[in-house]
Amino acid sequence: MKNIPLSIPHLSGHEIKYVTEALETNWVAPLGPNVEAFEAGMRVYSGTQATLATSSGTAAIHLALSTLGVTAGDDVFCQSLTFIASTNPIRYVGARPVLIDSESDTWNMSPTALRRAMIQAATRGRLPKAVIVVHLYGVVAKIEELAAICEEYDVPLIEDAAESLGSTVNGRMTGTFGTFGVYSFNGNKIITTSGGGMLVSNDVGLIERAFYLATQARQPVLHYEHTEVGFNYRMSNVCAGIGRGQLEVIEDRVEARRTIFQRYVRAFETIDAHHYQQEISGSRANRWLTAMTVPGGTEQRDLLIQQLQQKNIESRPVWKPMHLQPVYRDVPYIMGEEQDVSRRLFEEGICLPSASQMTFTEQALVIRSVRQGLVADVRRNVQL
Repeated sequence: MKNIPLSIPHLSGHEIKYVTEALETNWVAPLGPNVEAFEAGMRVYSGTQATLATSSGTAAIHLALSTLGVTAGDDVFCQSLTFIASTNPIRYVGARPVLIDSESDTWNMSPTALRRAMIQAATRGRLPKAVIVVHLYGVVAKIEELAAICEEYDVPLIEDAAESLGSTVNGRMTGTFGTFGVYSFNGNKIITTSGGGMLVSNDVGLIERAFYLATQARQPVLHYEHTEVGFNYRMSNVCAGIGRGQLEVIEDRVEARRTIFQRYVRAFETIDAHHYQQEISGSRANRWLTAMTVPGGTEQRDLLIQQLQQKNIESRPVWKPMHLQPVYRDVPYIMGEEQDVSRRLFEEGICLPSASQMTFTEQALVIRSVRQGLVADVRRNVQL
């Protein structure tokens, strides 16, 4: 039986032109015409003033923190319900993560919890040096409210838009509301460069500083002179060629994933106690992955995942929150009015296949298999 993957690269056919050009001109190292053109294309698409192509989204977050001067002894507020790449760069610079709970509508950072954390920090005289908000699975956080809180306390906002390229609020792209925005082009993202990321900002000076740090912090002299520690974080010209071809079809990919999500919603209307991430007013989620909660909690969710695996259908739990990860159990965790939303979403949440090239027939099989699995779970519970 053919495997139905969660999310895989979907090539457009345009990529080969730019990759071939890189090979024929011997531009295979970092930097080059494809990198410059990809950055320019991302400026146009995102509506930002400055862009920096990087080796990964994680590298872009690290650069954002370093450019802002975050260092040992500082605090950085970060969403708990996220992939660990949102949080690890905080440790790279020696700072301490303070984890913020989600709210149950979008599953993203709770404005109530963020405000509570800011009040506590201000009372102690220890405001964070930055806040990292994630647009989980491509669904837009309550970003205007979160940005207003950061502005009120004069704390820089970093948008981890790794999963949300193409998502908008009132026509404005995610990644453009903060001091920095970060995108990922990993192989499973809505468009890919095989591996890579992008740091964006409307502050050209900050991106220039990030460029300097990303290229080993080399001084502008004839010999190799370094007065501070830098990184090797630039994207290769070959990867950027893939990105150029992918960027040409980004809107098609967004619409394909949104259609997949809408089919799931219609198909599962009769299933009790399930819940999707909600789109805030005026927003368009790219629906990179369709995530939903299932009745019965962790045991039933894991059983459903196993049943899907037996049919070669890939699925997985939603991200395990950082405050439940052994590596981050010693850091503060701030909740809002609801108690531990992140934990509940993890315990009940499942991600379903959402690849933009998934056929209608393949999705129908996924839908039928999920429905069969959930009905079987209900019957099993009744018998018990």
